[in-house]
Amino acid sequence: MKTFSELLVSPDASYNLRMYQALEGFTAKLERVEHVPTSDAPPHRPHQFVYYIHIRNDSMRHLKIMGRKWVITNAEKHKLVVEGDGVVGEFPELGPGESYHYHSYHLLDSTSTAAGLYLAEDDEGQRVAAQLEAFKMQVPTSTDG
Repeated sequence: MKTFSELLVSPDASYNLRMYQALEGFTAKLERVEHVPTSDAPPHRPHQFVYYIHIRNDSMRHLKIMGRKWVITNAEKHKLVVEGDGVVGEFPELGPGESYHYHSYHLLDSTSTAAGLYLAEDDEGQRVAAQLEAFKMQVPTSTDG
């Protein structure tokens, strides 16, 4: 899995991630991840995982989340870069001490790991990033229940 620095300078990014820096107190954490069986998933990506994220601003700055970038690595070590504007169609604004919670999902072909960054700007236009530590989306075996 890529480190924070590697994600920031990745050449396959639409954002100029080199302009972002870590900000103490701006954090992103996985609350939980669930495998949710579904009959609507395409056959080449049959496993749906719903994940719940908590983003917190404990800095003294007012932040607006402008985008995100995740790298998902499957069991065969194939990488998928997921990036875009905002978070689930929103651009949350977080004052000091405020949080934002959301959930979304990925459709995957196998057990995978994911890690990422949340990209924000403060009121003065300074660009900052919060790292989401790597987490695993484990496909259950038939003996898991």
